[in-house]
Amino acid sequence: QLQLGESGGGLVHPGDSLRLSCTTSGRPFNIYTITWFRQPPGKEREFVATISRDGGVSNYSDSAKGRFTLVRDNLRSTVFLQMNSLKPEDTAVYYCAARALDTSYDSHDYVIWGRGTQVTVST
Repeated sequence: QLQLGESGGGLVHPGDSLRLSCTTSGRPFNIYTITWFRQPPGKEREFVATISRDGGVSNYSDSAKGRFTLVRDNLRSTVFLQMNSLKPEDTAVYYCAARALDTSYDSHDYVIWGRGTQVTVST
């Protein structure tokens, strides 16, 4: 079973940047699509961004487009989510999830999850 772990969250000011990491172990990494979701306080989990197995294709939510960038390093079995120009509405627990199929934007289609990392954007 693939295991996931997120890191890189923290407390930042509006306009700052953070880089989240999703590290994996336990199974060949390059057979999995990796997707980031987030769960704002009191809200449901929502799609943020996804990257294909070879890292060649990535897709973003409307809120992430233009500010967030995914990078996949298959040699290090890690996916990075670079988040720039952070806003208070980006405050959430960020999760990475893996799927050994084509990507999905629906969190219910994923069974492999990390524990999440908290991102707080506040003045």
